[in-house]
Amino acid sequence: MTTTATLIGARAKQGAWRPRRRLDASRWAAVGFAAPLLAYLGVFYAYPLWRNIELSIHDYTIRAFVQGDAEFVGFANYAEIFGSSTFPTALVNTLLFTFGSIVVQFAVGLALAVFFRQNFRLSNVLRALFLVPWLLPLIVSASTWAWMLNSDNGIVNSLLVAFGGDRINWLTSPETALLSVTIANIWLGIPFNLVILHSGLQNIPVEMYEAASLDGAGPWRQFWSITFPLLRPVSAITLLLGLIYTLKVVDVIWVMTAGGPAGASTTLSIWAYQEAFGTGIPAFSPAAAVGNLLIVIALVFGFLHLRLQHRQEAGS
Repeated sequence: MTTTATLIGARAKQGAWRPRRRLDASRWAAVGFAAPLLAYLGVFYAYPLWRNIELSIHDYTIRAFVQGDAEFVGFANYAEIFGSSTFPTALVNTLLFTFGSIVVQFAVGLALAVFFRQNFRLSNVLRALFLVPWLLPLIVSASTWAWMLNSDNGIVNSLLVAFGGDRINWLTSPETALLSVTIANIWLGIPFNLVILHSGLQNIPVEMYEAASLDGAGPWRQFWSITFPLLRPVSAITLLLGLIYTLKVVDVIWVMTAGGPAGASTTLSIWAYQEAFGTGIPAFSPAAAVGNLLIVIALVFGFLHLRLQHRQEAGS
């Protein structure tokens, strides 16, 4: 009797031990699969972010970089950038450049995505041609736009003169410099919106459009009642990615205007680049403070997107 009870207890312990061993093995497997990702995030995201914060709260000069004895100044660099006369201009230019770019990019990209949803002859070829701006190096694209908008021999002014218009100083006038770089950035961002939104349209069932047609709904009614609501999640992430990308645009503006004339096209990202790598004495710490401000702006919109997405999922 005692032997039987002992065997039953041993088997029970063995049965309880096996699932625990399997659970531990699965946990270690999960850690093993997550380790490369965590290492990547730590090396390429967490450390650069911490380094940028550390730069912004110290007074780093070229000598301090070499000797490693930068003075701790706290939030003095942030007070410096907020008190600078360049800050209001750079902030307004950033808002105009960013929101002007993403609104037009999204509108044109959505219109092209809806257009290319209808399969017709050469549709694939035309859609591939629209991807050319996305495939070209940004330096090449910016240089091409700078040549096209040149005041003396640019093709845009040549066309204006040919049709009886006047020459416009697109890149050298404070009134048109920001508009010029915004137009170039819109042209560069349309292919991205086209690709993402066109992919989202492929997930909308064709039967819904057929049913709407049978009910008498026209193309415009179908767009507002079917396409736009069902494309809302894809539209939200497209706008968010466009916002983050546009906030950090440097190369296009730098090649075309270098932030000029007289700061007319200076954005926060251009200001940070000028502070760190401009023609004067490098000011790495104020540049890092401006960069952190851009990170905070991007994080605010990122958390706002997550909150809205959570509300939509809770309401559905």
